[in-house]
Amino acid sequence: MTNKQKFPFLLGSKWTAKQKTWGWRHFQVVNRKTQGKWVFAEMMSSCDSQVRFWINAKQLKDKNLWDAGWKTLTQINHPEIEDDVILYD
Repeated sequence: MTNKQKFPFLLGSKWTAKQKTWGWRHFQVVNRKTQGKWVFAEMMSSCDSQVRFWINAKQLKDKNLWDAGWKTLTQINHPEIEDDVILYD
């Protein structure tokens, strides 16, 4: 019997940090590694490919830190607004 892979869709996934991280909010997972029972994701800024860091993939599940997908500031600050609603001034 094979072990079920943790975070099978991690590679290539896109994330929005709730707070600026290394000066940016939008990141993509460009690499992953497993060390024992831990899974790590290498995050790369979508705006600056020089900004990269490793994070425990479990942290990506923390809704206080990360949102799946790329979100606008309006979506971050007002999560009650649905994704498909666009506000115009």
